[in-house]
Amino acid sequence: MAAGDLAGSDTLTPGSEGAAARARRIGVLIVNLGSPDGTSYWPMRRYLGEFLSDRRVIEVPRALWLPLLNLVILSVRPQKSGKAYASIWNTALDEAPLKTITRAQSEKLATALQDLPVTVDWAMRYGKPPVAERLKAMVDAGCDRVLVVPLYPQYAAATTATVNDVAFDALKTMRRQPALRTAPNWHDDPVYIDALATSIIDHLATLDFEPEVVLASFHGVPVEYVQKGDPYADQCRETVRLLRARLGWSEERLRLTFQSRFGKAEWLQPYTDKTVEALAKSGVKRMAVVMPGFAADCLETLEEIGEENAEIFHENGGEDFSAIPCLNDSAGGIAVLERVVRRELEGWV
Repeated sequence: MAAGDLAGSDTLTPGSEGAAARARRIGVLIVNLGSPDGTSYWPMRRYLGEFLSDRRVIEVPRALWLPLLNLVILSVRPQKSGKAYASIWNTALDEAPLKTITRAQSEKLATALQDLPVTVDWAMRYGKPPVAERLKAMVDAGCDRVLVVPLYPQYAAATTATVNDVAFDALKTMRRQPALRTAPNWHDDPVYIDALATSIIDHLATLDFEPEVVLASFHGVPVEYVQKGDPYADQCRETVRLLRARLGWSEERLRLTFQSRFGKAEWLQPYTDKTVEALAKSGVKRMAVVMPGFAADCLETLEEIGEENAEIFHENGGEDFSAIPCLNDSAGGIAVLERVVRRELEGWV
């Protein structure tokens, strides 16, 4: 079948069929972390239970971890996390912002790829819609090849690898499997670096103050994971190095930090919250924070940075604070995803 005989790209919606109409199409499935179905106790407990049971996320021996998780953490943490989610919840659609943004990314990516015979869809690693469900829908719709794109610019076993795990687990259940590719990270891609730099410049132009310091805050991981061979820390550092070069900023102007640590183990440092506190106490009055490791705004960017760290800054003497939005479904953000997808589809289209 010639490429000209195939329709352009579209977005696969739940329940859509039409295998004949989409025969031998290529599926593109973008996958983000996930979010709970609601902010009350039980939706939060189900989501946290799935997330914190992942062996790649928590590498503590199961005999020690599961009793602690089920008897202690899941009895307390759902209430705390539920309050945090409630502060950022998309009440109009009754869903977390991460789900709203990922859906929009899928729809806009489909438009950007409309010259290719691809079907674009989205899923969440934890929560809904699940990866296995959307992969099956793609196969049912006639896709015999699928590209899975974990929405993480920097590779980590606890993020990228666990998306790939669940995708290949889904294939184990299929009689007729599609050919499957997984997109590698894009931490140093020039299109990504340029999109980040542009988003920072554009955002700072909207402020009525000039930040003295800008933090590039990435989600942290335990130091032990890096010692075992995870390249995440090096890739974060390389992203910031390239971003500094693109902006023409010094190390003092754009500083690398890590946020969202959990538990008592040592995580990658410097810690974002401790850095924010120390800078405020040292006399820094104006600060902005960019989160280059997040493809879409979520709890960690909107609530942890935009609310918690802003409060830390103000309580310790800081005056002006701004959280720079993630790339999300902006023109720059979609250009990055399009770049990754077109690169990884070479040989298929």
